[in-house]
Amino acid sequence: MLYCTGLFMRDSNTEDGVWMNSDKQIRVPVWVKAWGPPLLWMGVIFFLSSQSTLPSPPDPLWNTLLKKTGHAVAYALLAWLYARAFYRAASTVVLPGRLGWGAAVLYAITDELHQGFVPGRHPTVTDWLIDALGAGLGVLLWRRWVRESHPATPEDQR
Repeated sequence: MLYCTGLFMRDSNTEDGVWMNSDKQIRVPVWVKAWGPPLLWMGVIFFLSSQSTLPSPPDPLWNTLLKKTGHAVAYALLAWLYARAFYRAASTVVLPGRLGWGAAVLYAITDELHQGFVPGRHPTVTDWLIDALGAGLGVLLWRRWVRESHPATPEDQR
């Protein structure tokens, strides 16, 4: 059975993920669909962390608020994407959420260490804590989204 998602059509009869447009079939392995988004987002975070300076508003208060909010949002999205990837391998919501949070927090540590090697940047525990809180928020939102978009099963209670 085919159904439309965006510009492509999805063939639900294949497990390896066949995406088709009007001209040809494009086979996308399941692991790429699961792990591609978090890996790409990690690349975006790495790129931004590699910049000596980032655009900022002139007001120091707004600058701090925007940067700290940016940290939280970036890691909330990363944890969401990790949890989504882990969820493809598990039938429960709890374990992928925990693994997603843990993976995001570990990446936040490596990101802060990486900033220590970038001129004009420095690692801080405060940023890491904000990243961890953002990751926690991302997992909570992801779990809510999964529970609302999928019927509850006894396995989801684990």
